[in-house]
Amino acid sequence: MISRFGLRAKKSLGQHFLIDRRVLHRIVSAAEVTSEDTVVEVGPGLGILTRELAKRVRKVIAVEADSGLASAVREMLSQMANVSIVESDILQTDPTLLLATAGPEGTSHGYKVVANIPYYITSPILRHFLEASVKPSVMVVMVQKEVGEAIAAEPGKMSILAVSVQFYGRPVIVGRVPSRSFYPPPKVDSVILRIRLHKEPPIKVSQTDMFFTVVRAGFSAPRKQLRNSLAQGLGVSPQEAAGILGRAMIDPKRRAETLGLDEWARLSEEINAKDAEP
Repeated sequence: MISRFGLRAKKSLGQHFLIDRRVLHRIVSAAEVTSEDTVVEVGPGLGILTRELAKRVRKVIAVEADSGLASAVREMLSQMANVSIVESDILQTDPTLLLATAGPEGTSHGYKVVANIPYYITSPILRHFLEASVKPSVMVVMVQKEVGEAIAAEPGKMSILAVSVQFYGRPVIVGRVPSRSFYPPPKVDSVILRIRLHKEPPIKVSQTDMFFTVVRAGFSAPRKQLRNSLAQGLGVSPQEAAGILGRAMIDPKRRAETLGLDEWARLSEEINAKDAEP
């Protein structure tokens, strides 16, 4: 199929084409698609997954940055009236504009995202949808095994990426994918990650921006104790940081990776309250 269109996988775009149909069906199953769904697929590649999705859903909007692939997939799937191929960089494309192509009925049940994400832009793509003005109900993405495990981690092994994703949704690894499932095979294995977005954040914070400012500050030196990493990130003294942590009922000697979302929320609210003091 690649040779037919004179194409090849581009290393610069992190292209690895899924060729294992068993994995293909696991992705479709994880997305729990119905005939009423609109699906945004990021990086359709050779259109193998696109075709399977199109058999089951109302509309597939496939976004492909590679002009050669976009043209090839458009030709291969030309008989499927419910597929739109959009040649664009997903990071420069507002999901709201994509959904407009599905018509007024297309988003009555929201939308889902399915993607085999290039490893090097995993975080930006996740953030693009999680922070969008119109968010998907579910994301099913193929990511590098270590990244997927980091996103789904629990307190004790948390990272700034885990906190950022779990603020918006609940990530679960639903399958593991060996490198031989792709052409050309990447050097690492992958996982299928499903993120069910929360209708409301699982924690209450008065200022989302402040919450993430505090999280970034806490992870600014993740190997240090929180009193030191927080001091470094917020530009305050370790003594002042320790006082803030104490009032939030968090041991200043702990490290950022051990905190859960509720503790980050308490810490954020404590700093908000301090900033509001006359």
